[in-house]
Amino acid sequence: MLVAFLALDLLWLGVVARDLYRRHLGSLMRADVHWGAALAFYLIYLTGVLVLAVLPAVEAGTWTRALGLGALLGLVAYAAWDLTNLAVLDRFPAAIVPVDLAWGTFLTAVVALAGYGTARLLG
Repeated sequence: MLVAFLALDLLWLGVVARDLYRRHLGSLMRADVHWGAALAFYLIYLTGVLVLAVLPAVEAGTWTRALGLGALLGLVAYAAWDLTNLAVLDRFPAAIVPVDLAWGTFLTAVVALAGYGTARLLG
């Protein structure tokens, strides 16, 4: 799961949506990534994906549960960040919200599915 998450998220943040985020969030972005904080997020988030999406899907024996629970978790988690920022930060760009919500939903669904597949392969 970690490899899938890192590969997809780095592709998204570093290539696909880099200019979008810089254009809308440039004044909020650090010059350099704080890798300790990023690693902490990845480990905590992936623990949540494992416990809340992958393990229930393995128990149910269905990949669609992994996909659905992963999508729901991604939407909820990314909504917490996006909508809180929209509510409390001055000039947080509303244009980022639907893009980020869609990304979080997709990313987490795919990563949960990858985790489910890995768990099934490992038995």
